[in-house]
Amino acid sequence: MKSILNPLIWIALIVFCTACQSKKKADTEPVVEKNENKLPNIVIIYLDDLGYGDLSAYGATELITPNIDALASGGVRFTDAYASSATCTPSRYALLTGMYPWRNKNAKILPGTAPLLISTEQQTLPKLLNKKGYQTAIVGKWHLGLGTGVVDWNQRVSPGPNEVGFEESYILAATQDRVPTVYINNGNVVGLNPDDPIEIDYKNNFEGEPTAISNPEMVTMKWHHGHNNSIVNGIPRIGYMKGGDAAKWSDIDMADHFLEKAQTYVKEHKDKPFFLYYAMQQPHVPRTPHPRFVGKSGLGPRGDVILEADWCIGEFIKTLETEGILENTLIVFSSDNGPVLNDGYYDDAVEKIGNHSPSGKLRGGKYSLFEAGTRMPFITYWKGAIKPGVSNALVCQMDLLASIAKLVGTEENTTDSKELLDVFLGKSQDGRDDLILEATSRTALRSGDWLMIPPYEGKAFEEKVGIEMGNSLEFQLYNLKEDIGQTTNLTTSNPEKLKEMVEKFETLRGKDYNKIEQLKLR
Repeated sequence: MKSILNPLIWIALIVFCTACQSKKKADTEPVVEKNENKLPNIVIIYLDDLGYGDLSAYGATELITPNIDALASGGVRFTDAYASSATCTPSRYALLTGMYPWRNKNAKILPGTAPLLISTEQQTLPKLLNKKGYQTAIVGKWHLGLGTGVVDWNQRVSPGPNEVGFEESYILAATQDRVPTVYINNGNVVGLNPDDPIEIDYKNNFEGEPTAISNPEMVTMKWHHGHNNSIVNGIPRIGYMKGGDAAKWSDIDMADHFLEKAQTYVKEHKDKPFFLYYAMQQPHVPRTPHPRFVGKSGLGPRGDVILEADWCIGEFIKTLETEGILENTLIVFSSDNGPVLNDGYYDDAVEKIGNHSPSGKLRGGKYSLFEAGTRMPFITYWKGAIKPGVSNALVCQMDLLASIAKLVGTEENTTDSKELLDVFLGKSQDGRDDLILEATSRTALRSGDWLMIPPYEGKAFEEKVGIEMGNSLEFQLYNLKEDIGQTTNLTTSNPEKLKEMVEKFETLRGKDYNKIEQLKLR
């Protein structure tokens, strides 16, 4: 009997070990169905301050966005997808690193002179894809800091996007309303005249330089709050800038400019797999539509630049198709945070809003812990590989890092990113269970159908921008499945659920939770 059993045991062990090795190999092999011999191109199209209700695919009736709608109808349109944060810098940090931004105390809205927020040693999405032979590039808005805190804009600026995984970068440093108002190509200011050097300061103006306060007659776009420093192209900005006149961008041509750069990148890199992060500036302030789009929406410049963005996306998709690579390109579309109408300029966004609701059926907007601050339009599209549909799965943009790692068959370091590849490809509705959401350093918990917002003080900024930020001296508890508009606070009627949510929140937030000075548990 012994002579029979031993060989059987050995055979079983061999089979078991072989199976384990096969599984381990399968876990890191690329999940590619379209073409087993070629990894897909990956494009993330990221808008700026676009709301859940700003697209006709998400219910807008006053704005028609046919090109984005085509992505939605040909891919997976997510109804319960989130940016990590209700402001831009933190969301972009989470998208590229797969990490909660509240883990980094500096992940806040950055001035144009801020040092690089992402460590050059940190895991990032472009670094991950570099390992698999991807070409990587960013075109558009960066807003994650540059340099080490003391920047000479007249020399190559580093570290920046190129030092955290992007082989090519063509960016604006921060936002369109902040200085420096120049394009930066792989660390170098585009078109800079060395005889007219750039100087930047966010605290003090340069002697003799006009500002919106000292020279209001030079302003063609009136400021409302916060945007009263240096004037460029008639638009007052945040921060002070001197010199660099030949390098200053044309605001009305910015959308066309970034589109051309994105199209050129595709044409020049189509023969090998590439990752392109196309970070558009619309509809962030200042809203400066090209003359082709002025007045087209009937909603003022904000509506016009949304139509402009939709057109740009359509032209970009045409380029993918013309170059013969649309069917081997995964496209992810979303926005960094929710909408805001008055964000520092008088530009008719409030006056011409009409029946349009940028937040759709959601409450709040940019800066807010209410749903419209972080719940985003989110679409995944891969012609022929993703079956069109609608997903109600709970997902977050930072989950793209782990999911794309699975897609291309590489490993990622331990991050907050969840591997949800089947969800993003429309094969599963099994999304996240829990998610910590952030807005201007305040955090809240989404768990299942429930959202819990802890007590926070502060109303002054709410009144200035006209958005409910979610601040209250009491806990707030909402069942989003039954009350998507967050009209009824259920803390009193459902104390057990509140207790459960608070305990889970404390566990997930860890020791940092107790350091929030404004938080008052009751």
